[in-house]
Amino acid sequence: MNLLITGVTIADPNSQFNQQNCDVRVEQGTITAIGNLKALESETVFDGSGSVLSPGFFDLNCSIGDPGFETKEDISTATNAAKAGGFTGLAVLPNTKPVIHSKAEVEYIVNRAKYNLVDVLPIGAISHDLEGKEMAELFDMQQAGAIAFSDGGKAIADDGFMSRALQYVKGFNGLLMVYPENKSIAGKSQVNESKTSVLLGMKGLPALAEEMQISRDIFLAAYHNAPVHISNISTAGAVALIKKAKKDGVKVSCDVAAHHLVFTEELLNDFDSNYKVKPPLRAKSDVKALIAGLKEGTIDAVGSQHRPHEIEFKDVEFEIASYGITALQTVLPLLIRAGLDAGLIAEKLAVNPRKLLGLAIPVIEEGALANFTVYHPAEEWLYNKASNFSKSANSPLLNKKLTGKVKLVYNNKQLQKF
Repeated sequence: MNLLITGVTIADPNSQFNQQNCDVRVEQGTITAIGNLKALESETVFDGSGSVLSPGFFDLNCSIGDPGFETKEDISTATNAAKAGGFTGLAVLPNTKPVIHSKAEVEYIVNRAKYNLVDVLPIGAISHDLEGKEMAELFDMQQAGAIAFSDGGKAIADDGFMSRALQYVKGFNGLLMVYPENKSIAGKSQVNESKTSVLLGMKGLPALAEEMQISRDIFLAAYHNAPVHISNISTAGAVALIKKAKKDGVKVSCDVAAHHLVFTEELLNDFDSNYKVKPPLRAKSDVKALIAGLKEGTIDAVGSQHRPHEIEFKDVEFEIASYGITALQTVLPLLIRAGLDAGLIAEKLAVNPRKLLGLAIPVIEEGALANFTVYHPAEEWLYNKASNFSKSANSPLLNKKLTGKVKLVYNNKQLQKF
């Protein structure tokens, strides 16, 4: 299908047309013209007035559940939700059953996700069965198509194991993406340690648990001169530690979940388990520091931290509810609510995630392969059962009006309009 998008504002830091209002023509999967264009009889015309055209979003931190937990989400429903959220690429975590810890599971994901508008790329486990004891088949997985390695929401507790893993992947330019929590400090805490945790009568999880783990990983990365990526940071102290490490030349990068840029711990006062996430929601001062960290470049990227669950895992007492939000469709509205402009959204949600993983970065230029998202930053829409494309519904934003609507996505010569 040939396509003409008219009157759209381009947001792409790598494009000569950045921040310009243009018409964009796509023919057979390639951007063939950008400028003031006249429609041809053979093409579909989309009115982009008031909308933004960005390189397609890419999610660094997505749980699908396939294989083994398809009742939560499968590749089909995840990619449908991803498209509606503006994502043309997903990096999927290995916390499946079986765990993605060998080339067989990597090849399963690669083959199951073929011919999709959304690129689905597997992240292999660092340790066998995510147990943090025996190293998984890292090199074999990379050869089969794994783009990085992570134990998902499980931190690597053993310092020696983490050191050996960093040293090993350095030999073939692999990247470890680690979750920042010192379990011996965190214990079984489920909410941020603060006045709110006292008010709720629940044991608090101190920022110290996150920051100690980040400090350890920074020390090890510096010792081995190897890169490490910290996933889902949530505290002001974490921002400060990573900022200093970058200044010192350590090869450290990090991301933040979109909900940690908006939601704060006060939302837990009604014990709504849909706000139960890991790391926990923090204080307003942490949110302010995270947003500042994004704007100054300390935080490299934003992720969805998509964690779908069946109703029986969330519609229960807070203390026994599972962690996580089904989040692919709500990232953009949350970033707009947090005050990020179109340029920063493109950088943190489309360009930098791919740069961190060494993937090809889409660019809005004539002659480039078409991989982009068009969204209206001021359009309101109702996120409800009818508009939710995920198999799960564990979101505190369900049945609420959101601002920031994805209008269409294009990738792999495929178009999806909303």
